[in-house]
Amino acid sequence: MVLVHGTNLDTSSWSQVAKQLRRDGYPVVVSTNPLRGLKYDAAYTASVLRSVKGPVILVGHSYGAAVVNEAALSSKNVKALVSVAGFLPEKGESPAELVGKYPGSTLAGTLEKVPYPLLSGGTGTELYVNQDQFPQQFAADLPLSVSSVLAVSQRPVDAKALDEKASGAAWKTIPAYDLITAEDKNIPAAAQRWMAKRAHAVTVEIHSSHVAPLSHPEAVTDLVEQAAGRTPEPSTTALASTGSSTWALLGGAAGLTAVGGALLLTARRTRRS
Repeated sequence: MVLVHGTNLDTSSWSQVAKQLRRDGYPVVVSTNPLRGLKYDAAYTASVLRSVKGPVILVGHSYGAAVVNEAALSSKNVKALVSVAGFLPEKGESPAELVGKYPGSTLAGTLEKVPYPLLSGGTGTELYVNQDQFPQQFAADLPLSVSSVLAVSQRPVDAKALDEKASGAAWKTIPAYDLITAEDKNIPAAAQRWMAKRAHAVTVEIHSSHVAPLSHPEAVTDLVEQAAGRTPEPSTTALASTGSSTWALLGGAAGLTAVGGALLLTARRTRRS
């Protein structure tokens, strides 16, 4: 499996999910998301996928789910998409557009813009969440001792990345799974539900902030393993499960990649001793 993180969080945000997946016999690769732009980030992720042998499940968190959708368009080994508190865009839609489709996001008021030099010359703009506001905005269900460290270690996204439009909708031909975070202050739950319904995704909704991989790793792991062909154990955090039936992924074989907050699971599942 390959996990690709989303905006602001580093690859360690997948540590608990990756640990549980490995415990259950799934190979895991956590891939860094450049956060420079949708097309660039998707091309980078697709290059990671080309290094993986066998079928792959792509898992993306937040903006990373949009990256996963884009990368899957050019990657023939992707067998399922998993969005965690993320985006499932249609062709021509951007993450910024989808955030504004329903009211409820308070992210814009917490952002700080910082200029940075571009390799090609000129100046770009990176977005950070104000450190004092980060705990409540991003991770209200984590202890302050944890969320305050996330605030000072966040990775910035290029501002233009959130306005880039998807070139297609991989979920139209690849089975989709969606973990909806009901207490999300970044991407309104209503917007997440709307995208999941449109994509006919297998959907699980939990009471979680935006950082579900950290605050509810069991729920994330359950849905990822369901996408890989395992029927998950009932989760105490799950509120609902709707959508199409679970899709078996080549028996026990599976690969998983998460981007922008994404995870990649690859190769065969191995038996635990």
